[in-house]
Amino acid sequence: MGARKYFGTDGIRGKVGESAINPEFVIKLGWAAGKVLAGHGTNKVLIGKDTRISGYMLESALEAGLSAAGINSGLLGPMPTPAIAYLTKTFRSEAGIVISASHNPYYDNGIKFFSSDGFKLDDDIEIAIEEMMDKPMTCVASNKLGKATRINDAAGRYIEYCKGTFPSELSLQGLKVVVDCAHGATYHIAPNVLSELGAEVIELGTKPNGLNINEGVGATSMRSTVEAVLEHKADLGFALDGDGDRIMMVDHLGNVIDGDQVLFIIARDALKGGRLNGGGVVGTLMSNLGLEIALNKLGVPFERSKVGDRYVMELLQQKNWTIGGENSGHVLNLNLASTGDGIIAGLQVISAMLRANMTLHDLASGFEKFPQTLVNVRFENADSDPLNSDEVLTARAEAESSLGKQGRVLLRKSGTEPLIRVMVESDDELASTTWAEKIADAVRNVSS
Repeated sequence: MGARKYFGTDGIRGKVGESAINPEFVIKLGWAAGKVLAGHGTNKVLIGKDTRISGYMLESALEAGLSAAGINSGLLGPMPTPAIAYLTKTFRSEAGIVISASHNPYYDNGIKFFSSDGFKLDDDIEIAIEEMMDKPMTCVASNKLGKATRINDAAGRYIEYCKGTFPSELSLQGLKVVVDCAHGATYHIAPNVLSELGAEVIELGTKPNGLNINEGVGATSMRSTVEAVLEHKADLGFALDGDGDRIMMVDHLGNVIDGDQVLFIIARDALKGGRLNGGGVVGTLMSNLGLEIALNKLGVPFERSKVGDRYVMELLQQKNWTIGGENSGHVLNLNLASTGDGIIAGLQVISAMLRANMTLHDLASGFEKFPQTLVNVRFENADSDPLNSDEVLTARAEAESSLGKQGRVLLRKSGTEPLIRVMVESDDELASTTWAEKIADAVRNVSS
């Protein structure tokens, strides 16, 4: 597989006006994608976006490029990433395009593609699009130009889909729920889903202005959700990120429930209901050891992928399992959605609460999270590999021997900065901290 020039693990992303996120590049990208997809029989592509001000500009550029390649566009407007994946399937479109930078600030944006089945485009198609970018841009004959139409009922369709994943015999009547939409793409979706299922909804982060997405709200900034749950004496809180593919939750006491705990609640409920079908659960290298131990006690296999929901998906498909996720709040249930979906994951947690007749607090206490200590060590020589030095290997071996099965050591290079990330977790917080610092010292010694 050739090296990527533009596409990363989650599409193309960057600061607006710089790198690839500018009108000139994006119109060419729309054309290149259109030419490649047309060669695979594509006639129509859906385009959705989050609430960033730059979305208007990038949507228009993509639409123009696709039209020049003879491809029709269906414009969804602001919609969550998982909604675009779902609507791509339900409208029988050959591809879907998401304009979003997820949990990043408003001045960033990105573009990623879904195939007709709601999954990420195959690698060979992405590479073909990159190769097409190097060719001169042309335009089909006027009578072959693509048309663009606005799809006005997209939000309503997706709201009904989300509601349809909630068990029909259950109701949210009597539940008070705080919903924080991060001023992002779920602002007109999540509150309606919950209220139509019967909940009393307290809204946060539902007034996007193009500049306030993820600003002090949402899954990456939990303080406002916690405060609202306590102030309104709510039963629980949802906090979604800017594009709606991740969720963090808050119990009635104000405790934050992270992705590992959400994943545990969903997996245990699926096991009790016979919906795991003998399968297991996929986490990542950063998933808490307490999650792995708790699932193993239930007899549920647990495997770790590299960090990133793309890698969780790959391992799920390889194992033919359906449930996986990250501690950051990306949770996948392939029985219900083809990508991480914060709203659907939250509904699964609530249905588990109702079936068990337990509070979120009690459900989440089903496993004990091990204390994690993370130390970042900067190293200047990008070509060096301190992780394989004798001193670091010795320090790691000593830590693993001391911690035994009640602890875990993870060392990895950052993918974006010249950092070595040293993570130690165990059932003893002091031991986690002590060994993390010892290994970090060893990394510093060989990096200096």
